[in-house]
Amino acid sequence: MTDSSSLVIRNGSSPAVVHTDVLLVGGGIMSATLGALVKNLEPSWSISLFERLAEPAKESSDPWNNAGTGHSALCELNYTPQRPDGTIDVSKAIKVNQQFQLSRQFWSHGVTQGFLGDPRTFINAVPHVSFARGEADAAYLKARHEALVDNPLFEGIQYIDDRDDIARRLPLMSAGRSDDEKLALNWSEGGTDVDFGSLTRQLLDHLGQSGAELHYNHEVRNLKQNSDSTWTVLVKDTTTGKKTRVNARFVFVGAGGGALHLLQKSGIPEIRGFGGFPVSGQFLKTTNPDLAKGHHAKVYGKPPVGAPPMSVPHLDTRVVNGQLSLMFGPYAGFSPRFLKAGNLTDLPRSIRPNNLFSMLGVGMNSMPLTVYLIKELLKSRSQRVESLLEFAPSIDGDDFELITAGQRVQTIRRNGASGTLEFGTCTVSHSDGTIAGLLGASPGASTAVAAMVDVLESCFPDRLAAWRPRLVDMMPSYGTDLMQDTTLLSDLRRWSDKTLRLTEERELS
Repeated sequence: MTDSSSLVIRNGSSPAVVHTDVLLVGGGIMSATLGALVKNLEPSWSISLFERLAEPAKESSDPWNNAGTGHSALCELNYTPQRPDGTIDVSKAIKVNQQFQLSRQFWSHGVTQGFLGDPRTFINAVPHVSFARGEADAAYLKARHEALVDNPLFEGIQYIDDRDDIARRLPLMSAGRSDDEKLALNWSEGGTDVDFGSLTRQLLDHLGQSGAELHYNHEVRNLKQNSDSTWTVLVKDTTTGKKTRVNARFVFVGAGGGALHLLQKSGIPEIRGFGGFPVSGQFLKTTNPDLAKGHHAKVYGKPPVGAPPMSVPHLDTRVVNGQLSLMFGPYAGFSPRFLKAGNLTDLPRSIRPNNLFSMLGVGMNSMPLTVYLIKELLKSRSQRVESLLEFAPSIDGDDFELITAGQRVQTIRRNGASGTLEFGTCTVSHSDGTIAGLLGASPGASTAVAAMVDVLESCFPDRLAAWRPRLVDMMPSYGTDLMQDTTLLSDLRRWSDKTLRLTEERELS
């Protein structure tokens, strides 16, 4: 990729032609993060972003379309499954935690450099807690604690089964319970709540002020690679109907659930065999100040039998626009839309000859998931409230409203003659490094920095040597295994805690 001047528009009878170095599809946290990284690494490169909605961060990056957990595997039990022999597999938890450390470091860099504002506007300290009821699940939490307690990434994690201590820490969840009910916790003080909507908007404001072209109400309709390896991308202004052809040297498809369709249209061989399974979600939410102030934690339980990992029940403290609230869920549902503002034809339009058997195979092998989704769809409001009362028996369900969260499109990947349903995120990039996209869901936004660094490494291998000092400046643990350098981990944790103001007492409404 060579340096280029600012955007050039050529008028004529055919759609206008715009030239840019980097084209970002979608106005969410992934595109915002990649754009900010690129602008720091190559300030002279031109960047153009196209978002189909009127504002950024209105799909999965919106604070009410995701749990805002700041996934660091401190409490999410799906990252620490129990093996048949009773031991705990912590490999996924270690990976996710290290990825989140990169996010914290990049955000801390943004605060110190001034392209992110007051950290309280996008990140707040909230304990992360794993919750168990009954002897069997308590034994699992104890084994989980033993598997993590000596790991430096999980320093300070506690196992708690004393009822008085639990009542002191989680009064809202303790009230109204039988004294002989076995309860247990894994408690991590170093958790966070993240407003990815605010974070996205701040990163995009920085991009715009740095010369990037940000276009809202603009939908990418098609893309085709040219003989010189650049891409011609057809963009439509949804307010005027005007079409623009954009010539781009590099394209990133960060369009959430819409990424699969666009990568399929690109024709790159790497997307062959991939499919998508959409899952919608709902949460119960309250802004009642007495309830919100009576519970300060993100508390994750074990998922129901047959439920996908993204459906792990949790009662969360949320901090959005400085206001405390509580959110419980998710309640899974089904819609063929790939985006919350998508179309009913999204799922059938994603079926191609090269992914048909992958999708059929997943359908035949995912009966427990199908049964679970049907049960979730048939739940009444009172049944949803019953699930909440298992977490907090004394709560009045009338204090909560039901909100619809964002769409998640789980990745279906070819596996031999069939397919496998995956519950993570993955990047797909062309072998020539000129286009990449992100598929999947959780841990998603929390590990956006690691995911976008992966895009840079996959697509620009010839520039990594020159970029490395700058990457380390932005993320000091880049390229380092923090489990092997505990001194660096400790230093970086203290630095990011101080920079992001995670150790201060805060006045919240």
